[in-house]
Amino acid sequence: MIPQRLRRTVDALAQRLGRSSAALNDQVQKFDSAHPWFLSSEERGNPDTRIAAWTEGNRVVPLVHGKPYFAALAAALVEAGAGDLVLFTDWRGDPEQLLTDDGVTVEQALADVAGRGGIVKGMVWRSHIDTLGFTGPKNRKLAQRLEDAGGEVVLDQRVLALGSHHQKFVVVRYLNPAKPDVAFVGGIDLARARRDDADHFGDPVSRPFPPEYGEIPAWHDMQVRLEGPTVRDIEDVFRERWEDPAALSRLPWHAIPDILRGVTREPTELPVQVDAPEPAGTCAVQLLRTYPRRRPAYPFATRGERSAARAYAKVLRRARQLIYVEDQYLWSVDVARVFAAALRRSPDLRLVIVVPKHLDDDSAITIPSALLGHSVALDVIRDAGGDRVLVLDLENDRGIPVYVHSKVCIVDDVWAAVGSDNFNRRSWTHDSELTAAIIDSERDERAPADPGGLGDGARVFARELRLELAREHLGRTTDDDADLIDPASFFDAVGSSADRLDAWHRAPSRSPRPSGRVRRHNIDVPPQWQQRAAAVAYRLFVDPDGRPIGMRFRRRF
Repeated sequence: MIPQRLRRTVDALAQRLGRSSAALNDQVQKFDSAHPWFLSSEERGNPDTRIAAWTEGNRVVPLVHGKPYFAALAAALVEAGAGDLVLFTDWRGDPEQLLTDDGVTVEQALADVAGRGGIVKGMVWRSHIDTLGFTGPKNRKLAQRLEDAGGEVVLDQRVLALGSHHQKFVVVRYLNPAKPDVAFVGGIDLARARRDDADHFGDPVSRPFPPEYGEIPAWHDMQVRLEGPTVRDIEDVFRERWEDPAALSRLPWHAIPDILRGVTREPTELPVQVDAPEPAGTCAVQLLRTYPRRRPAYPFATRGERSAARAYAKVLRRARQLIYVEDQYLWSVDVARVFAAALRRSPDLRLVIVVPKHLDDDSAITIPSALLGHSVALDVIRDAGGDRVLVLDLENDRGIPVYVHSKVCIVDDVWAAVGSDNFNRRSWTHDSELTAAIIDSERDERAPADPGGLGDGARVFARELRLELAREHLGRTTDDDADLIDPASFFDAVGSSADRLDAWHRAPSRSPRPSGRVRRHNIDVPPQWQQRAAAVAYRLFVDPDGRPIGMRFRRRF
């Protein structure tokens, strides 16, 4: 990776020569040594972006669940004032969502920054019409209220038909050098129902949900807090989208109401960008994205970008012992083939997948289509891995299903990814996504010290994140994880916990409920006649493909 001082030199030289720093950075990147886990600039497949291949010297803190994330976000925002810069993107934004126990809302926290003289800029997906169950009115309300408070928020519909902007991140850059700049990346929207914690009693500021999840749905999710050079690259992700000259929406039924309401149609210029923050920690971070090939083209991804898909394909080729996944969907055969290839390649490799028990939708169209894609994808994976595959869902201690919304992947306790992209074709090719892939330079010396056997060792961030999630799901305390460190014993412990809980549910009156929240995941496959009809809706609407035609035929990303 380009060292921080060299990167600043490249930026200064670029200004003198009148060239983009991205172009010169790309030239310097050619001399970088290859990283076995990260994509190179060429492997990313997008020469138009200005973000670096990866950065080193970052501090990364996992924020499991919405309640810790919202508290950390509120703390970062309350520190922002005159001249500070706050940038955010969102798929769904609810102004009334609480960030803290003392009643601070999303709207209030951001409006207060603007009221103190801070610069607040946001991009929220415009969303499809609310009659289809989407949240366009709420996103519009958040934009209007923050505009009234002195911020600037655009409703961004620069997507493919039936696509969405799915990125969920916040960047805070302070003028005061004593305050470390910070960014948050992951799967948590600034929206209702997300503010749950490890107890999984749900968020009182709830939303309509399928009845299987109860009146206040329990919600499992994750974000990461980042400091260091990567903050500037996350800022660049925002700037690239903000500076796209294409119309925010070319549809007249969008444009006319916006004009009448006074909603921003042409974003103003952003402040001049300052240098990247100094190194702050031990983690290398690579930003992975999805952008479809669009007309008019994204200036920063004229042929689209599928670095998230490419990164998973590269990383899973190195997997030897354990892949741990949490995901909202996992319902694409194209994605399943990547996992299946890894399982066939490495006979000792185990795969643990945690998904929701039920969908978050009760649509007569979506359910059969999604169940069809999910069942076929799981069949592909199970055929490849057999009893080396565990597919699980979660319930809280009251036996009510927990909705899994997190998007996490950990491989051999080395590489960890947290972001917005789900394991489906839509997220890998069609919608905008952002994920942070993390490799800690600090090694975890607990046995096995090198689980993959490739000399990479085990890394502190990846292993500690896996153990934190495992302790929660298995009902363990912080000092009760000795049998979870080794991938083999971890796999066995998780499977045994699920079996005990499943057995108790078959005869609950015979004994106390065992500890743990994992259950083996089983779904009802739609009947054949319904599958035929659902297959068309699945390909066109539920899990569309944003790749160029040639890539689709060659099954490449």
